[in-house]
Amino acid sequence: MSVVVSYPPAPWRLRGHGYLSLWRIPAAQVPDLPAAAAGPVRPILVSGHAVVAAACVRYEPGGVAAYRELLTAVAVRLGRRPAVTVADIWVDSPVARVAGRELWGIPKEAAEVTVADPEAGSPRCAATADGALLAESRVSLGRRLPGRWPFRFTVVQAFPVDSGPPVGTLSPTGTVRPTRVRGSARLRRCVTDWDIPSPGPLRYLAGRRPWLSLCLTDVQLTVGD
Repeated sequence: MSVVVSYPPAPWRLRGHGYLSLWRIPAAQVPDLPAAAAGPVRPILVSGHAVVAAACVRYEPGGVAAYRELLTAVAVRLGRRPAVTVADIWVDSPVARVAGRELWGIPKEAAEVTVADPEAGSPRCAATADGALLAESRVSLGRRLPGRWPFRFTVVQAFPVDSGPPVGTLSPTGTVRPTRVRGSARLRRCVTDWDIPSPGPLRYLAGRRPWLSLCLTDVQLTVGD
């Protein structure tokens, strides 16, 4: 018997904290992007390299849902417009998993995710699925940047997400769905030491060091507005 999971409608207003790292990786090593198969979506390349982000986020009570997630995303163009597309993502909430897939085409999968509070001293983030490590990051916090920093971007995903293997593939009748995200956060510089197994779903980041890492606190964002 299948279980029907209900979830709040869009837009989702969320609050929390997280850690973000950015890498440059060769174009040939960019993971397959379902959105690129569905429409005019292509990675943005600079000197033959794409920008890939990894983020560990904890959404806290006070928003429409409380859960934790690990994701990677690639900077892309939808036609001529800059955007991002989520490559891999795991959450520890069945509600968030189903909502992400059905509302926005974000191919969320289930995992156990830990995202430590920045005040914990030496924060750590980790995600495991079926007992296997997906990624782990140890964070060394640096100085705070003054003020609040607004952000606004568009997420483009293949829609709908196929429920069958391989994960996140486009269904035969799929198209590209853009979703607007906006919000603001307080920023703090940090250094992250990532442990990403290879082989593994995030092998395209294994053994690489990010060129920028930030701690985001007091995050307030709206997805799908």
